[in-house]
Amino acid sequence: MDPAVLAWLLAQLGPTTDQGDLQTRYDRLGSAKAVALEVLSERRANLLADPLQLTVNGVVTMDQSNNLTGLERQIASVEAATAPDDAVGGDTLVIAPLESARRRRHHWWR
Repeated sequence: MDPAVLAWLLAQLGPTTDQGDLQTRYDRLGSAKAVALEVLSERRANLLADPLQLTVNGVVTMDQSNNLTGLERQIASVEAATAPDDAVGGDTLVIAPLESARRRRHHWWR
């Protein structure tokens, strides 16, 4: 994983994200976008594992539903984004012959 990929991942996931974990995931998954989506999906699953709303009458009310909405938007944003290691222009290779900028004139009298 090069510095541009690491910087992109930290921008997507936050600067306190464990870089060693990101490297391990990148080695396994092979792309920055796959790493970001896996981390964000785990964060979403962790939110869903606990109640999104908790109310203790007269004491405290906690509501995590906005965090869930934010994570879902972030996942959609990463899916639509172009990561630094994405192939540019797809997997198509085009080969074309090169021609001189000056055309040679062939005169019939030579």
